[in-house]
Amino acid sequence: MQIWYNLLLGVAILVAIMFTLIVLLMGKGDAMSGGGGVRTTFKGKAGFDDFVSRLTIILGGSFMVLMIVLDIVGNKLK
Repeated sequence: MQIWYNLLLGVAILVAIMFTLIVLLMGKGDAMSGGGGVRTTFKGKAGFDDFVSRLTIILGGSFMVLMIVLDIVGNKLK
């Protein structure tokens, strides 16, 4: 059980680092400007911003799930 905990902890650390880098490096500086982004294409090819948004959601969700699983596995080790 300790091996699973250590493996999950390593994966969680990697996901946290990737999530942090994406949020900090790809974040928009005009978050407080009050204007929303306007899409200029209709049913067009997905852009890089769409990819980053989707990746951020996936990494955030997987981090939350990993933390819950780590808590469950950690409590069973006690």
